[in-house]
Amino acid sequence: MKILKVINNNVVSACDDKGKEIVVMGKGLGFGKKNGDILDESKIEKKFSMPDESVSRLEEILKDIPYEYAQVANRIIAMVKEKFDMKLSKIIYITLTDHLNFAITRYKKGIEVENALLWEIKRFYQKEFEAGKEALEIIKKELGIELSEDEAGFFAIHILNAQIDADMMQTINIPGITKDIVNIVGYTFGRELDRESLYYERFITHIKHFLARVVKNEVYGEDTNDRLAIMVKDEFPKSYRCALRIRDYLKVSKKYNVSLEEISYLTIHIQRLSGEGQKDIHKES
Repeated sequence: MKILKVINNNVVSACDDKGKEIVVMGKGLGFGKKNGDILDESKIEKKFSMPDESVSRLEEILKDIPYEYAQVANRIIAMVKEKFDMKLSKIIYITLTDHLNFAITRYKKGIEVENALLWEIKRFYQKEFEAGKEALEIIKKELGIELSEDEAGFFAIHILNAQIDADMMQTINIPGITKDIVNIVGYTFGRELDRESLYYERFITHIKHFLARVVKNEVYGEDTNDRLAIMVKDEFPKSYRCALRIRDYLKVSKKYNVSLEEISYLTIHIQRLSGEGQKDIHKES
């Protein structure tokens, strides 16, 4: 494997067997090397095969950060994938590594940043938040740096973003939108929702995937399943009206048009969550 570019003593870009540029990391991998030299593959610790448009961005990030930070970022990502069984976009290697570097830089300067979304993240995205807390434990163990709970929330957002593969500026709105949708449901039925119920967990999971489509403006299904729409409208009128309220909220606030099929499945999840007539719903949506 030939070196295409020496990024620093520990990071180089190289050409793989298919002729594609990859970023390669390993202690001393680039030390004393120059472009065109043969790579010592025994020193390779991590290979990054990224989309072409992301290679230069990753190279730029790895160029200036301490080698141990990049190692810790990789351990965090591996932990999230294995322990929490999450499928993450490759963009996580860029966003999480970059954030880790800035978080530690802020810490060393005594700068604390409050996470305004922490409450929403802890309440609606518990799995991602738990992964964020695990990330803090790895940082403490490996680097001796103890970051705040707010940072666990920031890591959670990066993990969420890598799951839905959207623009980060759009993803940070998702916890707030989730809160608004849950409030709409609670207002419609005039009571606090049972956050310990299985239906609540399934509802939040559905909303996460639903909002991933919203922020990317991807339409789910087509307005052709009239039979399902008529059935849920007739059988569950209150839940259907609630789904329409959510549709109207998203249309006004996010300029997103919710399809009829999406409304139908949303109605079914709301019906289960509401506790009214759950026995009438037998099939998973």
